Amino acid sequence: MTGTTAPRRGGRWIEQWDPEDETFWKETGEKTARRNLIYSVLSEHIGFSIWSLWSVMVLFMGPAYGIDPAGKFFLIATATLVGAVVRVPYTFAVARFGGRNWTVFSALMLLAPTVAAMVVMEPGTSYGTFLLVAALTGVGGGNFASSMTNINAFFPLRKKGWALGLNAGGGNIGVPVVQLAGLLVIATAGATHPRLLLGAYIPLIVLAAVLAAVRMDNLGPVRNDTGAVREALKDAHTWIMSFLYIGTFGSFIGYSFAFGLVLQTQFGRTPLQAASLTFIGPLLGSLIRPVGGALADRFGGARITLGTFVAMAAATGVVVFASGRSSLPVFLVGFVALFVLSGLGNGSTYKMIPGIFQAKALARGMSGEEAAAYGRRLSGAAMGLIGAVGALGGLGINLVFREAFLSSGSGTAAFVTFLGFYALCCAVTWAVYLRRPAAAAVPAVGVEAKPQLTSV
Repeated sequence: MTGTTAPRRGGRWIEQWDPEDETFWKETGEKTARRNLIYSVLSEHIGFSIWSLWSVMVLFMGPAYGIDPAGKFFLIATATLVGAVVRVPYTFAVARFGGRNWTVFSALMLLAPTVAAMVVMEPGTSYGTFLLVAALTGVGGGNFASSMTNINAFFPLRKKGWALGLNAGGGNIGVPVVQLAGLLVIATAGATHPRLLLGAYIPLIVLAAVLAAVRMDNLGPVRNDTGAVREALKDAHTWIMSFLYIGTFGSFIGYSFAFGLVLQTQFGRTPLQAASLTFIGPLLGSLIRPVGGALADRFGGARITLGTFVAMAAATGVVVFASGRSSLPVFLVGFVALFVLSGLGNGSTYKMIPGIFQAKALARGMSGEEAAAYGRRLSGAAMGLIGAVGALGGLGINLVFREAFLSSGSGTAAFVTFLGFYALCCAVTWAVYLRRPAAAAVPAVGVEAKPQLTSV
């Protein structure tokens, strides 16, 4: 929720903020928003690297650690779960403490899992200890929610697809970067030196916190709105978009965490061979995310999202074929395509959120700034919830992989499950946001067809 309010505490607080005012935006707003976006991306980037740390640590865990593939899948699933859960409080922390202040604090929090991993990462450490340290990395997943909520308030609706896509894409790219760094360590020092990777991130975490403190701002008018939260919780769109975000972001983060382990377990790759391939999909998926947001700005988020899910179902069919025949080259083509498509879908689904709630305002007879304010209010409340539920998709993917490998030693059954889920996502996207006439959708979501289609 943004507007003009009474001044808050001293420090880097901006007390008046109206990005929908084109004069304000051109004169001062755009420059300030872009500066905050840059340092938000940096902090979120490192947060994603730490959240996905155990997708790399498991590659260092050879036979001496005594942990089977199912146990390793559960380690990365634990990190995914905690990262999803903490997104909810992180979302509301921005309004409570300020975007700049929370970015500094959340960046410094990344030191806890990194230092803890340096202490315990050696053979002989108990599995329970590894689980606890993996859970700590979940704080990196929370950074996404606070960062997206913060940047959402800085930009006008017409720029949100681009800004949120860039912010999220720059954060997502922290996954392949830490995997590339892990590859470098394994290739040069060997698979017995994980502490070299962990040690490299400590000064980067401190740098991100310092730059956020010096260069970012708090928006005084951004307040926690418990009424908006309650309204968002009751709105069917919040849960529909959460479901769709499970299909896009849940796929991206789940596959990112599991890719290297699948290559080791199903295709017998060595740690070096797995690490040399693991980063490719997350890298491409991260780079393409802003494109998904930009395409959604131009053509509508629902259209891009539906096309993405159709293509993800097709790519999953390729993976099922390759998995059943143990064809690594075909498997890699299909799996990398899934990463690229999930990145596109990440951008388009997040663009849909503010558009949906502004379309609801138009359907209720609001216009101009009143409709924009309503859209900001509800979308800001919904984004954290949608991000948290969507991240649980990553947990689901890793648990499904764990069960598939426990029961059959192959991931084929898991991919068949994912194929069915993407088909369901296609049906939901079409039925709720694109079907013409949309009369059947109106009672469920309370939005008239025309504003919905043009804004979403």
